Amino acid sequence: MSATTVILKVKSKPNRKEQAHMAARTWRQDTAEKRIKARLAEVASVEVKEYVRDTDLSNLRRNCAYRVDGVHIYVEILNVDDMLGVTATEGPTCHRRTLRFLNLHFRAVHRILNRVGAIHVDFHNQRLHAVVVKPYGDEAERIHKAVAIAKLIANVLQNTGEESEDPIPAAEIRIGIDSGVTLAVNNGRRGHREPLFLGPAANLAAKLASGHELDGIYLTNTARDTAGFDTVKDDALTALTPLQIWNSEEVASLDVTCDEIIKDWKKDLAESPIGVFEFTAHTPPYSNLDLEVLTPANSRRQDAISIYADIDGFTGYVANHINNDFSAKDVVRVLHVLRSEMDAVLSSDFAGRKIRFIGDCVHGILVEGTAAQTEIKQTITNAVLCAGAIRSSFDLSLKILSDSNKNVDGLGIAIGLEYGPVAVTRLGIKGEKIRCCVSRAVLASENAQLNCDGDETELGKTAFAAASEPVKKLLGEKRKRAYLTYAVAVDELAASQDADAKASKALRSVPQSLIRTAAAAPVVGFPQYAAGPTKPAGFA
Repeated sequence: MSATTVILKVKSKPNRKEQAHMAARTWRQDTAEKRIKARLAEVASVEVKEYVRDTDLSNLRRNCAYRVDGVHIYVEILNVDDMLGVTATEGPTCHRRTLRFLNLHFRAVHRILNRVGAIHVDFHNQRLHAVVVKPYGDEAERIHKAVAIAKLIANVLQNTGEESEDPIPAAEIRIGIDSGVTLAVNNGRRGHREPLFLGPAANLAAKLASGHELDGIYLTNTARDTAGFDTVKDDALTALTPLQIWNSEEVASLDVTCDEIIKDWKKDLAESPIGVFEFTAHTPPYSNLDLEVLTPANSRRQDAISIYADIDGFTGYVANHINNDFSAKDVVRVLHVLRSEMDAVLSSDFAGRKIRFIGDCVHGILVEGTAAQTEIKQTITNAVLCAGAIRSSFDLSLKILSDSNKNVDGLGIAIGLEYGPVAVTRLGIKGEKIRCCVSRAVLASENAQLNCDGDETELGKTAFAAASEPVKKLLGEKRKRAYLTYAVAVDELAASQDADAKASKALRSVPQSLIRTAAAAPVVGFPQYAAGPTKPAGFA
């Protein structure tokens, strides 16, 4: 049964059976407008405060932000690609090894940050973000401390592999560091209110860490100058020297050693073993997947679409608004509205699942079919429609924000999608678990998003090859299209006789009261299937 089924002849009083067949995978402007205005009302009043000693940033209210002067550390694990590519076929084996690899290193780095008093911001797959705010009032010393922490992380991760019949290698890492004032805001809802730091310092540190193959510790020239190091021609290509790192270690004088961390890490593993990662396939849609019950022994894996949607131009937007309280409040409002609506389109309109917010970006997954079999073309078509809907909601959000006297000039959205086997679980120990979604498709969808300007959407190579002819025609040979809104996507796909697009388009004329939301779609009565590969290409 199609995921986008609609009754074209609607009676004045449809019976229950008829309503049950009206499963929604569509976007409606009136529905989106109501959501956007409701989210904007939630942040009508915003408070911006100055960060003071030991302020708790772990459970910020959505309408509260702190201006924080700190040093940002981004750690990029360079060999995640190698872990996922260890086998020719992307089956459960490489996903198990990659998840164990990430879990081992997450536990070690989390222990380091706790010992040195740094703020653990985020650990998303191969990328970790931490902030150093102490010692207060001494930026140069904070930078030296950040360098010493970075070196400690590098030393520890050289020793946190595992020797076994199927050995887990040590992590190869690259670290970027910058210092400056950022705005700390709430980065989630319900049980996931970790802080998010907005501003150039966080962004530049991330750029130094990501997108490069060489390992080492890299500082921006601004941070180098403040710490007393010589500036360089290209700070992304010039790592700190051993002598510079030693100098920072001497200044920081951390009260914990590599050997102590490794000893405690091994004790932790002995007392709370990671366990074997076991996979079952989730019965679609992903919108009813409860991420909080996932564990290594209760993980999910199946063919699906990974989607990254990133707000383009937001770093510059924050830089232009962060220092003034009035405009800083608008940063909080704009981010809350834009990300909430992206999440709503993904989860409510197209029955996907948000994995997490990563700064001003949302990462999610979508699937159509059953637990036994993913409907490939339908999954890809609906994901493309979802991407169009995200752009339409984004444009509508900007209009509503602008009409409310919020400056949103220069903002766009870049969207990347890719298809393939996707593994979803949670890593860490009880009370400290984090969501994790890994696969080659996840990495490829992020790269596709990075390839896009703020008006573009790109479909990955695997998804494009498996897509329907109407989808291929829509995206073209470059697999990329600018200004791909929902109206453009649904109209062109429907004109090419794409069944799912035609049904989605037809739903726009059906009264909202007669449309059952995607999240309430009936659960097909399939058991949880072991998610091993069942096709030569390695798809489950």
